[in-house]
Amino acid sequence: NWDVGVPALTTSLRGIVNCFVEVRTLDHAVHSGMFGGAVPDALTALVRLLATLHDDAGDVAVEGLVGREGAVVDYPEDRFRAEAGLVEGAALFGTGRITDRLWTKPALAVLGVDAPATGEAPNALVPSAKAKLSVRLAPGDDPKRAYETLRTHLEKHAPWGAQVTVTFEHDGDPCVIDASGPMFDAARGAFRSAWDGTDPVDIGVGGSIPFIATFQEMFPQAAILVTGVEDPHACAHGPNESLHLGEFARVCLAEALLLARVAEAGRQVG
Repeated sequence: NWDVGVPALTTSLRGIVNCFVEVRTLDHAVHSGMFGGAVPDALTALVRLLATLHDDAGDVAVEGLVGREGAVVDYPEDRFRAEAGLVEGAALFGTGRITDRLWTKPALAVLGVDAPATGEAPNALVPSAKAKLSVRLAPGDDPKRAYETLRTHLEKHAPWGAQVTVTFEHDGDPCVIDASGPMFDAARGAFRSAWDGTDPVDIGVGGSIPFIATFQEMFPQAAILVTGVEDPHACAHGPNESLHLGEFARVCLAEALLLARVAEAGRQVG
């Protein structure tokens, strides 16, 4: 939902490409004092490579990924910072409206790194290091092409002649939903009633639900309603993921009303 007390209908979802990138500079670890200064360690090379994925403003710097503007609502920065939990002084990533950055432009994150833990790291140059990358793709992009674009970028920017190996993990298509027609009218009416007269907001979502794009392809005439009980404070995918019980009650009511109104709309169409 757009906020606690404000329901929403999802009209777009980003796609996803996850992969691993491994950097190797040595066939075995060597003494950092005896060889440091002339031999590049893999972890430093990996950090250098990962730094090429964004420009100075924080926009994704992988050439060829699709991005566009045009989100229909805006996200006030003070509200966004509070809901994201940004620490004091941390700047936002990227350029343009916040909703465009979240819904209609690509995002790239380093999800994890395989390297010696700091408490156990010896004084040795690391021979290889590995990172897991996740790219959220803007609506209109193609995951297979995007993966090849990312792989080419990583191989092209290998620092100091390091060996770079990119391994595909999984992907998923983005989608855009036409939120018009009698079924969506029924949904908006159900949400409006459950939220005491508050109109639902049409929003994009930066996350990915790949099966929806597959469903669109298989059933092109279907009206696809994407709704949920999550709100900006839910901490989705976090260890303290939660549910606003007041919103949950409204969603339960809205879904019951929706089923009744969809049945009525179906009778009218039929």
